[in-house]
Amino acid sequence: MCGIVAVFGKENASQIVLDGLKNLEYRGYDSWGVGTPGEGKVEIEKQIGKISEAILPDSFPQKTLAIGHTRWATHGGVTPENAHPHFNEEKQIAVVHNGIIENFVELRSELRGRGHVFFSDTDTEVLCHLMEEYIDDGKTLLEAAQCTANRCEGRFAFVVLHYGENCLVAVRRGSPLILGIGENGDAYLASDTPAFINHTQKIHYIDDGEIVYLEDSKITVHSLETLEPIEKREVTLDITPEDATKGSHAHFMIKEIYEQKDTIARATNQDSQEIEKIAEEISKARGTFLIGCGTAHKVAAAGEYFFSMIAKKHVNTAVASEFPIFHDFLRPESLIIAISQSGETADVIEAIEAARSVGSTVLSIVNSAGSTVARMSDFSLHIKAGPEKAVASTKAATSQLTVLLLLAYACAGKLDDGRKLMVDAASLVNDLVNPRFVEFVAGIAKEIADQNNIFIIGKGANFPMALESAIKIQEVSYIHAEGFAGGELKHGPIAMIEPGTPCLVLVSSNELQKKEILSNAMEIKARGGRIIGVSSENSEIFDDWIRVPEAGAANPILNLIPVQVLSYYLALERGFNPDMPRNLAKSVTVK
Repeated sequence: MCGIVAVFGKENASQIVLDGLKNLEYRGYDSWGVGTPGEGKVEIEKQIGKISEAILPDSFPQKTLAIGHTRWATHGGVTPENAHPHFNEEKQIAVVHNGIIENFVELRSELRGRGHVFFSDTDTEVLCHLMEEYIDDGKTLLEAAQCTANRCEGRFAFVVLHYGENCLVAVRRGSPLILGIGENGDAYLASDTPAFINHTQKIHYIDDGEIVYLEDSKITVHSLETLEPIEKREVTLDITPEDATKGSHAHFMIKEIYEQKDTIARATNQDSQEIEKIAEEISKARGTFLIGCGTAHKVAAAGEYFFSMIAKKHVNTAVASEFPIFHDFLRPESLIIAISQSGETADVIEAIEAARSVGSTVLSIVNSAGSTVARMSDFSLHIKAGPEKAVASTKAATSQLTVLLLLAYACAGKLDDGRKLMVDAASLVNDLVNPRFVEFVAGIAKEIADQNNIFIIGKGANFPMALESAIKIQEVSYIHAEGFAGGELKHGPIAMIEPGTPCLVLVSSNELQKKEILSNAMEIKARGGRIIGVSSENSEIFDDWIRVPEAGAANPILNLIPVQVLSYYLALERGFNPDMPRNLAKSVTVK
């Protein structure tokens, strides 16, 4: 949520910041802003709305340092006043911020009592006024940022620009912050790497409780507690600028759907020794918990079925935001498997903290190898999906499912079988996602786009895929969609079925499950529902058949892909941008 970008040491810093914000628009698109030193104050340009087509005024200064922000609103409405950067009364101090300052109401009241004037409704603005007070008391910018952070409660990251000082200071406590290192003393700060991938691939991951200081050609990282210098390990990114572009596609979402033929194969290509080692940890654990939020939670729920059916092993699934409530279940012998696309999800991080507090082992499955979740884990598996910029997760979800399936086979002592299954599945995706198939699914989307309700049913691992399918449709088309276990529809929800109501039926290759889910579909059809079968075989029950290649235990993964395509075209038919669904942001870094 929200995207921070800051540039130091480049002549056209403001323009580089603006370009970087455009690459982070998936983190928030309510408003945007850029700040840089001007004449006697920090010059600020900020506007509400999407940043995609934004340009800076010709008169806007191009200095060697600038800060910027693209916003997903948490505190205060979507107004120009609430857009970042925020500033003090004289515009000598400007701040961009990601996260939430939980005690901002008390701080704002205290600061107003001392005469400070506020211009917005945001929590961020207290940072500017606190910084001002500490600087007026004679503290350096570094010391002032330290003191300011220590007054604030919550998870956050912020960058400060002080007019008259050729430096930038950034603080991280709970929200992502990455430092990019240029070749000529230039440096970049951002919430995610696509912001500066065109300028450098050399980075430092900034950890919680660290503060960054950029001055002249001097780049230092310090302990937020003591200001003692910290040595950081330089990492070279394995992505290219082209990975973060749409290429020839109209939207990132459809590009990322097509990429699954490659990303599933990359996710399959895990180190066998590492997989076997983690499988051993799962086997010896006394209580294994799969946790995630949103799509990642639905992936976790599918993993529960994978471990049961393939490895004959019981694992538990929990929504990460609820998991700390169950901390009494945890023991040092417990194993937590945390699933997160960004690796920065606040609820997942808090769940891991609860697990670590009792000494439980933590495994993470992430798409960002250097993320907070990965660094907090005892073991971490990188799904290798590459940048996923559409808010609605597609390729990351199927890659996470692939890794869980491999782990289940490894626990059963059949890793080679699992790997062959997923290599074959990846090649089937290549056959599945072709122009004729996509055109067929787009045609179904055109016919049902005016419906108020869509239902999805599944059995076994297809049940959590039905839940995930509903999320996809909701996210991008805003049609009310719900997923159910096939047998549950007649326990209440079938009352919603009217003539023509679309119902997607995700069919398994398991003969018993196939028979039962088709029976459930017949119950819906008898009430006038329109049955859209997603299956390797046609059935007389189906009004529409979306053919999916037979893939055995991997069928639930392949069944998800047509629904992703359907969701995309439903959004287009209804006139919405599938990359930027309303009220949502890609990385949920607040609770």
